[in-house]
Amino acid sequence: MSVMVARKKVVRKWEKLPGRNTFCCDGRIMMARQKGIFYLTLFLILGTCALFFAFECRYLAVQLSPAIPVFAAVLFLFAMATLLRTSFSDPGVIPRALPDEAAFIEMEIEATNGTVPQGQRPPPRIKNFQINNQIVKLKYCYTCKIFRPPRASHCSICDNCVERFDHHCPWVGNCVGKRNYRYFYLFILSLSLLTIYIFTFNIVYVALKSLKIGFLNTLKETPGTYPSMSLTVLTVLEVLICFFTLWSVVGLTGFHTFLVALNQTTNEDIKGSWTGKNRVQNPYSHGNIVKNCCEVLCGPLPPSVLDRRGILQQEESTAQEGSCPRGPGMQEPPATQGPGQTHEGHSVLSPQVPAPSVSDTEMPEEKQRTPGELPVPSSDAGRAEH
Repeated sequence: MSVMVARKKVVRKWEKLPGRNTFCCDGRIMMARQKGIFYLTLFLILGTCALFFAFECRYLAVQLSPAIPVFAAVLFLFAMATLLRTSFSDPGVIPRALPDEAAFIEMEIEATNGTVPQGQRPPPRIKNFQINNQIVKLKYCYTCKIFRPPRASHCSICDNCVERFDHHCPWVGNCVGKRNYRYFYLFILSLSLLTIYIFTFNIVYVALKSLKIGFLNTLKETPGTYPSMSLTVLTVLEVLICFFTLWSVVGLTGFHTFLVALNQTTNEDIKGSWTGKNRVQNPYSHGNIVKNCCEVLCGPLPPSVLDRRGILQQEESTAQEGSCPRGPGMQEPPATQGPGQTHEGHSVLSPQVPAPSVSDTEMPEEKQRTPGELPVPSSDAGRAEH
């Protein structure tokens, strides 16, 4: 017979989180779903540095200084660490409102705005908040059902509200917000230094080889492990990659250095929040470059409010087939038979079918007996025989 067994399945909160994100390592790694350009970033960095360490570094370490590959390795490791930290962390996603919280907010909005006549557009859902003696508007997010905190915005790619939203960067495969902006800035800064470093010493390598054996002989020179490919061709490939990367990465680093000095985000700069016609002053700026840089890059890092690895328990009932245990004196009941059939020489009646009545007078009940015991005739039956 089937038995219902209740089992508890452990479910992590990251499995039920809304939004378009990808989680790995049991919720420890959080990224956007679009990761193709992030893999391209890894390929360009790893490929360029691998060529530099494999060919140019050995020659430069002998001819100039052994500190050249050491410093390059430090820059490479620092750039990779900050890249992975930016890509795999929570940028500051704000949890969506629960159904009860959303209903309460709706009631507050209806009570504040009153009844809107049919055909008229309802007023915008905005709350005023004062920061440093300046009014800041808190906008309502219709997707997350919350009033967004100051400087927060909804990312259309990840479908989440992010605190102190800067921008969504496909090169790192994640949003850039309050919890990972400093690592993003350190990544582009270290990548700029690494690109300039490799670009400079590639040119130095070609110049040193040309002074010794001539420029044409340098172009014809081939490494021992790759006889079919010129060594300088690989160097030229590295120079081209660094040259085109240099302008974009260095320019991006300069732009974000300007934003850090003003304590401003990319989203605010694009929208012109503090440089519009009204000339509204930035309420988050301290009026000092050093203080702004310290707050953005050295301030306390807030913890994640998602609790991605929190546990949600859900009960699941499953049916299992099994036989009920029987006692030592219990036997399986015989098959149902008709009233005139016999079993082992004895008349047997089904326990579920009542015995047919012989007359209108009810017959006396027989004494209960075990299955192997013979029936004992009653005293009335003995008198009838005599």
